[in-house]
Amino acid sequence: MSKSMTFATAPARRLVVLGAGLAVAAAVLGAPPAAAAAPPEGAYWHTRAVMTRLHPWQFGSKQDPYSLVERQVSERWTTPDGRSWYGYRDLGTLPATEKDKKAWQRDGSPAKWGKSIDGKVVKLSTEPAKGHVAPMRGERRQFHLAGQWLTYDEVQRLPADPNKLKDWLSRAGQVGEIPAARLGDWVTSTLPQLLYDLPAPKEVRAAAYQALLTSPKVRQAGAAKDTLGRPGTAVVIDESNGEGKKRTDVTMTLIIDTGRMVLLSRDQLVEIQDKAFPGKSYSETLTDVGWTDAQPAVPALP
Repeated sequence: MSKSMTFATAPARRLVVLGAGLAVAAAVLGAPPAAAAAPPEGAYWHTRAVMTRLHPWQFGSKQDPYSLVERQVSERWTTPDGRSWYGYRDLGTLPATEKDKKAWQRDGSPAKWGKSIDGKVVKLSTEPAKGHVAPMRGERRQFHLAGQWLTYDEVQRLPADPNKLKDWLSRAGQVGEIPAARLGDWVTSTLPQLLYDLPAPKEVRAAAYQALLTSPKVRQAGAAKDTLGRPGTAVVIDESNGEGKKRTDVTMTLIIDTGRMVLLSRDQLVEIQDKAFPGKSYSETLTDVGWTDAQPAVPALP
């Protein structure tokens, strides 16, 4: 998704049973009747995301340690008939803060790291990698949502009403054998996917946003800007699990462009016993969400 707002998906055999197409699944999930889908606005539905993550280990010396931030960019292109390509590139590792930068400089400003202070083996570099792009194999040529495989036309027919959309997702979760006690959280965790991952109509994305706000674990946090300075509305999802020494708190902050109804960024903070757990915490900025005619290529440097 630690409880990172990602939940178990249904076994593959269950996905096939329901995901054979909404022509079959509609009767089970109550999808709307067939209607003419709006034509795609480009050759590919495209997302580009830049992620930063604090490395869980420290470097330098025990007397003068410093922390590093890892940065990656990933892209995905999907044609209306469901063919997908995935691109990835490591953007290089840098000191996390100004204080860390000074300690790194005192360490000789290394450009590569092979071990942490505690001797754990790593392979980190300040230089960006060459990156790669390739077709995604082993998946069905369809769009994946809530354990279901949907065609482009079926994505267009998803409910554009918040309550009906939640009901559709709940039914999908039941078919996928999501435990009843976790079904509400599972629906909450699934709704943001409609704001970037699939070429759903704007009306469906708006319904996903409105449905998200009805969750008891979701709160609006007012106007906000992402790391690129783009304005949006902050929505916070709070999740807690366990008690005492096993208590884990996950805070997911989404910044949503409510004009276009697309996700701009998401930051996840994981805390165990009120202490940050950097290995599961991250910040991700979606620099591109939408249709494009540009062909798949190795992700460019920011």
